[in-house]
Amino acid sequence: MAFQVFIAAMVVLAIFVMFSAVKVVPQGFEFTVERFGRYTKTIKPGLHLIVPFIDRVGRRMNMMEQVLDIPAQEVITRDNAQVSTDAVAFIQVMDAPAAAYEVANLTRAISNLSMTNIRTVIGSLDLDEVLSNRDDINERLLKVIDAATQPWGVKVTRVEIKDLEPPADITEAMARQMKAERLKRAEILTAEGEKQSAILRAEGEKQSAVLEAEGRKEAAFRDAEAREREAEAEAKATQMVSNAIAEGDVQAINYFVAQDYVKAFEKLAISPQQKTLILPADMSSLAGTIAGVAEIARESFGNDRPPRPNGSVPKSS
Repeated sequence: MAFQVFIAAMVVLAIFVMFSAVKVVPQGFEFTVERFGRYTKTIKPGLHLIVPFIDRVGRRMNMMEQVLDIPAQEVITRDNAQVSTDAVAFIQVMDAPAAAYEVANLTRAISNLSMTNIRTVIGSLDLDEVLSNRDDINERLLKVIDAATQPWGVKVTRVEIKDLEPPADITEAMARQMKAERLKRAEILTAEGEKQSAILRAEGEKQSAVLEAEGRKEAAFRDAEAREREAEAEAKATQMVSNAIAEGDVQAINYFVAQDYVKAFEKLAISPQQKTLILPADMSSLAGTIAGVAEIARESFGNDRPPRPNGSVPKSS
C-alpha cells in the first residue's frame, strides 16, 4: 500500500516537473527567464524547456505594436491662451529585457513623458500656430518621445494630437473672424463680377457703336454713289438736251420749261403753309406738257418704243 502511494506521488511530481520545465510562448510575445530572480535569457515564440524549480518565467512582453491613449490636459500657449488637448501614441517593444527591467511601469512612463512634451511643444507656439501646424507638432513630439524611450527598448512609431479645444470665448471670436472673412471674400467676388460685367457691357457697346458707325459709313458711301450716278445721269441728259437745242430741236427747249413748271407745281403742292391748292383751268395743257417731256426723254435716251396714243405732243410750228 505504501509503495502504491509512493508511485502515485512520483507520477504527480513528474507531471508537475514536466509542466514547470515546458513553456510555450505564443506568437507576438517574448518571455524573460529568471534564475533565482536574476535575468538569464529571453525565449521567443515556440516550445521551450527550462530548468524546473531553478528557472522561472519573469515578464511576458507584448512585442506587437500597441496604441497608448494620452490623457487630456490643459496647456497654455506662448500667447497665454489655454487649450485643452489629448493625443494618441503608437509604440512597439523592440528589446524585451530593456522594456521589462529598465522602467517599472512602461505604459505609465510613456504616457507621462508624452504629456510633458506636449506641454513643452505647444507652450512654445502661439494659438494660431497650434491650430494650423498640427503636423509639425506631431513630428516634433515623435522625434522627442522616440529618442527618450530608446533606452527602454521601445520604438515610438507615431504620435498624433487628437483634439485641440480653445476656450469658448476664443472659439466664438474665431467664428466671428471666419464669418467676417467669408463676407469679405463674398463682397470681393461680387465686386469682381460687377467689374467683369461692366467691362463686357462696355466692350459690347463699343462693338455696337463700331458696327453702327461702319453701317452709317457704308450707307453714306451708298448715298454718295447714288447721288453721283444721279448727277452723272442728269449731266448726260442735260448734255443731250443741249446738243438737241444746238441742232435746232425746239422740243429740247420745251423740256427745260416743262421741268421747271413741274418742279414749281410740286413745291406749291407740298408746302406746309399751303391749305388750298389751285389747279390750272386748262389741265390738258399740263398733260400735254408732261407728255412732251416724256417724248423728249425717250428721244434723248434712245428709247425706240412708240409713245402711247394719248401721250403724243404735236410739234410746235
